[in-house]
Amino acid sequence: MAHQHGSPVIGVIGGSGIYDIPGLTNTRWETVHSPFGEPSDKLMFGELGGQAMVFLPRHGRGHRIPPSELNFRANIDALKRAGVTEILSVSAVGSLREDLPPGTFVLVDQFIDRSVARAKSFFGTGLVAHVSLAHPTCGRLRAAVAEACAELDIPHQVGGTYLVMEGPQFSTLAESNLYRTWGCDVIGMTNMPEAGLAREAEMCYASVAMVTDYDCWHPDHDNVTVEAVVKVLLENADKGRSLVKATVPRLADRAGPCEKGCQTALDFALITHPDARDRTLASQLDAVAGRVMQPPPDPA
Repeated sequence: MAHQHGSPVIGVIGGSGIYDIPGLTNTRWETVHSPFGEPSDKLMFGELGGQAMVFLPRHGRGHRIPPSELNFRANIDALKRAGVTEILSVSAVGSLREDLPPGTFVLVDQFIDRSVARAKSFFGTGLVAHVSLAHPTCGRLRAAVAEACAELDIPHQVGGTYLVMEGPQFSTLAESNLYRTWGCDVIGMTNMPEAGLAREAEMCYASVAMVTDYDCWHPDHDNVTVEAVVKVLLENADKGRSLVKATVPRLADRAGPCEKGCQTALDFALITHPDARDRTLASQLDAVAGRVMQPPPDPA
């Protein structure tokens, strides 16, 4: 595992098509085990212009795993064990706003989590921690992605609220209209608890939400054909690959911890007294929280 404040290693979570980036070299698939179970797939390690990168197919290659059955904890833990320090999360979403048409990328800065069937924290009975999620994505990463979007002329919005639903069914019309009254911008099924777990693991996290169509609130939604959605998906995948490639050089030169505090998120989060901590859980958290659970060095 890379040192917490060493050279950045950029992780990408998304569909398999995102990984076919021209110039990606030294690629290899490796199994990374996690004490929280098995991640969605092997991790693909590679380099882009000399920058170390790690890729994870969120749903597994071939899209085998539905949203509610994703092992989010194992995915984030495995990336942490692989040395990843910053995560670019790329996902397809529906739009809840007329002015965010298909093909738009929303660089999310807030979430409303309506999922109900997922393990949402690495911590639990025997080792309690409370991490702030007031700002659940990394502003530094988001700014780098925004610069890359502008360079590539990708239609995008900087900032936005992502409503996370449980799935796998899409929302009802009543739910879709409700979420619009809440001021949500896009709706999807995967970015929480992913973002919260990345914060617990002290990893920078940016969410790139790629709009494929309007959610069912839109009066013309039912007129959208499968072919039209697939066309947008393929176009978004092309733009997503270009975006990752253009973003990587902007993240390669970081020295020291993230200025936004992502890599020190656990400094004051652990509540359970060291003498009362569950040893089994503590051992499982060696990658996620080892930095703050290690005994202090001898004063000598």
